Amino acid sequence: MIQNGTYVNVVDNSGAKTALCIKVLSGFRRRYGNIGDTIMVSIKSLRVKRRSVSKTKKGEIYKAVIIRTKSTKTFFSGDNICFFENSIVLLNKQNKFLGTRIFGSVPRFFRYTKFLKIASLSSGLVS
Repeated sequence: MIQNGTYVNVVDNSGAKTALCIKVLSGFRRRYGNIGDTIMVSIKSLRVKRRSVSKTKKGEIYKAVIIRTKSTKTFFSGDNICFFENSIVLLNKQNKFLGTRIFGSVPRFFRYTKFLKIASLSSGLVS
């Protein structure tokens, strides 16, 4: 679960490395976000190799989709899934992805959401 003040890893090639969650979207007074939810983040650090050609700048605010959480998520089919890190993918103002690649695997759950492109951009799917 991600809440305000949680540091998360950015796992796309937009140039950002870590970000800080500042708001969990889609709900009035919503406290926690889980896999597939949208959050607002502030960029805290950039990748070393990509600083000169980065699409992002330190301190900028973006929307993001949560793709991995440390806490266990239970799906309707009875599957449980958890990861070793909290990870996100950055979105622009039109809810399009900033990066063109996603590093690591993502849950198969994204095949059936409005973020279907996450499943095609990633290197692997986990059930």
